[in-house]
Amino acid sequence: MMKNKAIFWFRRDLRLSDNKALTLVTKDYKEVVPVFIFDENILSKIKLKKDKRVQIIFSALLELKEKLIKQGSDLLILSGDPVEIIPNLALKLKVEGVYANEDYEQYAIRRDKEVKKKLKLKSIDFTSCKDHVIFSGLEVAKKDNTAYRVFTPYKRQWLRQVTLLDLKSYKANLSNLAPKSEIPKSKVSTLSDIGFERTETFILGENQARKKFTKFLKKIDHYKLKRDMIAEDGTSSMSVYLRFGMISTREVVRKTIDLQSEGAQTWVSEIIWRDFYHMILNEFPYVEKGAFKEKYNDIKWPGSSAHFKKWKEGNTGFPLIDAAMKHFSKTGEMHNRLRMIVASFLVKDLLVDWKKGEKYFAEKLLDYDMAANNGGWQWCASTGCDAQPYFRIFNPITQSQRFDPEGVFIKEHLPELKNFNAKEVHFPQKCSIQRQKEVGCIVGKNYPSPIVEHSLQRILAIELFS
Repeated sequence: MMKNKAIFWFRRDLRLSDNKALTLVTKDYKEVVPVFIFDENILSKIKLKKDKRVQIIFSALLELKEKLIKQGSDLLILSGDPVEIIPNLALKLKVEGVYANEDYEQYAIRRDKEVKKKLKLKSIDFTSCKDHVIFSGLEVAKKDNTAYRVFTPYKRQWLRQVTLLDLKSYKANLSNLAPKSEIPKSKVSTLSDIGFERTETFILGENQARKKFTKFLKKIDHYKLKRDMIAEDGTSSMSVYLRFGMISTREVVRKTIDLQSEGAQTWVSEIIWRDFYHMILNEFPYVEKGAFKEKYNDIKWPGSSAHFKKWKEGNTGFPLIDAAMKHFSKTGEMHNRLRMIVASFLVKDLLVDWKKGEKYFAEKLLDYDMAANNGGWQWCASTGCDAQPYFRIFNPITQSQRFDPEGVFIKEHLPELKNFNAKEVHFPQKCSIQRQKEVGCIVGKNYPSPIVEHSLQRILAIELFS
């Protein structure tokens, strides 16, 4: 028998289609009030008030609100502390239940426990559903029900275990959404209402996510071959849409898991990595503040703050590093191969603590996801589970030659190097002074001299770990 009234709390699931908790609440209740809360505990930690991620969320919410209005309903957008807002709103609206999809970061887990506790005191149910990942926690585990610490056996078990039920599509009964007249007026209608400023025009939301994914499916067969080529359009560019739940993870896996090409199977592996890192964060929450391999917490990183600053600014004298960091500073975007290269350079060449790089990425990445960001940095730093061995160190010059062979990406973001040829542009310091004069770029004057020597730093990094 259907109950009368409930709240649906949008979080990392900014879509109407294939939304598990939304589907369940509209099945269980006659009237559902859609709510989104800008969490002050998260926003207060964002230093810059022109934050692109906040605007991305706002853009997706406007699209979501428009869709709900077309259904005769609306989206109530609020700001503050959800631990206070949700229970108070539930009482005010006289609801019997609150539904949401699960969030796996430690803060979110603590927040939801508090919300559930407060609602229970008021005899209001709190229901959360797995939606952001295919498998959570120890759903994929070893035979002794302990967590995998290595990706490959986890992936094998994930693939053995996954069924059509895990990838099921959910369709909400939108006719059970509360009518617009029954929904309180939003407290947030512009970014300024939450203390932020508009940065640029973003058109991101469920519609754009589906268009982007449809476009990617046409080239997915070439994904394995082209995903590392920095100047080519070889990646899916889906991370930001998946991060904010503008498209269902189940949907993208449903549409790719049975494709036989190596490209498609490689892409599915990336989704499994995503589940893996969420599992690691859930089962080993200490990784949020330290190394998965705890012995490496004892390393005293000798890298200087001056070198860290030059890395952030893109002034290291290594063209691919500098191009990547300048592009990142402007856009908040970074190709996955570049993430690995610049992270390795910071830790293994500049000998700077990986946690500083992780924090900087957390401040800037449009698609920032704690589990993936932490896992990626610890992989590069050799401190994480199934990480790159500490003695395997990326050479920033050979990585540049291999993955941006013509220097297209470098020249786009470092125009001062545009006249060097494809062989020279990866490390112009090796060119003679005469050649540097010919192309109009003197290393040390028009472009920085390298701040370290890779071969020497490699030895120091190995000594640091061993």
